[in-house]
Amino acid sequence: MSDVKDFENLSTATKVVGAGRRKEWTGAVVNPPIWRASTHLYESTAALAANAQYNEDGRFFYGRRGAPTQWALCDALTALEPGAAGTVIYPSGLSAITGALLAVLNPGDVLLVSDNAYDPTRAFGMGFLADFGVETRFFDPLDLDAYPAAFCDRTAAVLLEAPGSLSMEVCDIPELARIARSKGAISVLDNTWASALGFPALERGVDITLMALTKHVGGHSDLMMGCASAGAELYPRLRQRAQQLGIVVSPDDAALALRGLRTLALRLEQQTRSALTIAQFLESRAEVAQVLCPMLPGAPGHDLWTRDFTGGCGLFSFVFRGGSAQDRDRFVDALGLFGIGFSWGGYESLALPIKPAGIRAVMAWPPASDNDPKADCHAVRLAIGLEDTGDLIADIEQALAAWRAS
Repeated sequence: MSDVKDFENLSTATKVVGAGRRKEWTGAVVNPPIWRASTHLYESTAALAANAQYNEDGRFFYGRRGAPTQWALCDALTALEPGAAGTVIYPSGLSAITGALLAVLNPGDVLLVSDNAYDPTRAFGMGFLADFGVETRFFDPLDLDAYPAAFCDRTAAVLLEAPGSLSMEVCDIPELARIARSKGAISVLDNTWASALGFPALERGVDITLMALTKHVGGHSDLMMGCASAGAELYPRLRQRAQQLGIVVSPDDAALALRGLRTLALRLEQQTRSALTIAQFLESRAEVAQVLCPMLPGAPGHDLWTRDFTGGCGLFSFVFRGGSAQDRDRFVDALGLFGIGFSWGGYESLALPIKPAGIRAVMAWPPASDNDPKADCHAVRLAIGLEDTGDLIADIEQALAAWRAS
């Protein structure tokens, strides 16, 4: 399918179905077979020597560099990311973050991290990178006036995330990336929430874009994987560092990711629609002080989301009006159709009590609310799956009754 003439000009939905399905990798079947192999054989010592000078997907060398199953996935992800020269896959979303940062940082550098970034990202900066000789500094991605002053002559990279982890703020990614580039720093974006389908990051000025394929691309809660895509200048650095670290993804997991990828557009569309309906329902409830969902008109970040994004997903948060942490937990425990667990982007709905205040250095929590400026910080993150929207709303309604009763 990816051999079709003018494949690049096809719609995204069509690319999701056909990307990575090269004839030399699929043969007469629809999906690339699972190539399980550690050793790749050569016809002669001359062939061995000749092949050693190449380092690219599509050339057999050794199992750590992959085979057609992994190459097909990388090829598909690259095709979905306008401006990408290549994609590297990693055994988890976090390893995609850490692998990308290690590709662009050196001892003595300063890394700027959005203060609302994924907590394990923060921990990596304050832990491993500190031991590695890199200084991590946090900044408020919503304060464009203060942002330029956060740079110094040692700032090598900026890590962005939008919407922000847990609290769902949307920042001006193109402007933040532009300023970073003007300061000589590389911008890295965790784009898991929207994926390349909802936010073409490289096209918007970002240098390296990351996704936890565990989430939307896998889609079935049975896979751990991440990826990083970049243009022609930075992709070789990502690839080289991943190989130096011995990073490899199993062909079986790559096949699962390819399977999930084919329905990605449909699932995102359904989950986004359901999430918006449920967010509107919660917005109408007296028990709720604020709904943190950038897709919701009037919500924080909605204008930037409308300007820059072409799609959303099923993940958002909301803040209770009053009550205690125990009341919040009773609400979560009362839910019947929502599992309690980490991750998101699968077919099932999840609920998680959240406490962003403990992982913020410069940004305020709780968020300001016009309806309730003193809104307490007892919040829940919802990941909306593929269940019937009406059933999910009914489940939330009975859990709100339990919250009131407590």
